[in-house]
Amino acid sequence: MSVINKGRDMLSFLKPNPVKKLKKQYEAKQQQAFQAQRNGDIRGYSLLTEEAEKIDKQIKELENNA
Repeated sequence: MSVINKGRDMLSFLKPNPVKKLKKQYEAKQQQAFQAQRNGDIRGYSLLTEEAEKIDKQIKELENNA
């Protein structure tokens, strides 16, 4: 491994991680869906769950491509 590549690896923590960001969004949508369900808003629960599933699909695609 060259010195240049080592430098890139050392600084990789500074790059934004799209998977980490999507996981936070997924967790937030799941929490919102849970609250909607508790409040009796079944339509809102369904919409939020669908959005969470789309985010989960994006996460899996990114993890498979990495």
